[in-house]
Amino acid sequence: MPYAHRHRGFSLIEVLVAFVILSLVATALFRLFSSSLNNASAAEGYSRAVLVAESRLEAAAAQQPLKEAEDRGTDDGGRIAWQTRVAPYVVADLDRDLERASEALAMRLLRITVDVTFTGADGRPRSFSLATVRMGPRTPT
Repeated sequence: MPYAHRHRGFSLIEVLVAFVILSLVATALFRLFSSSLNNASAAEGYSRAVLVAESRLEAAAAQQPLKEAEDRGTDDGGRIAWQTRVAPYVVADLDRDLERASEALAMRLLRITVDVTFTGADGRPRSFSLATVRMGPRTPT
């Protein structure tokens, strides 16, 4: 019967080891949860900035007649700065004959670009650009 007497409960070492394992698992879970909250906050910041950029891009593209211009401002309580540029679209390595022929047309391609800058969840500045190409009237030179 001495064997049944020895294993009636947990020893102090076993209890301490269990607490150490439990604390390690809890620490890992808290770090994972904290990281998830930071990622969600960063995603929210990017989502707001993308919405501002898309709305500014759409507003610039909707101007009639579409002409070269530049505009800037802030949104979302001054946390998101934007700059819109409408400029001629330049095609790289365009054939000179095709370029001369296109100058006779009444329409031309204009590139609309929106640059957005905002502060990320980590406090560092973030920025990105959206762009599109639209047809606009050729202005006489």
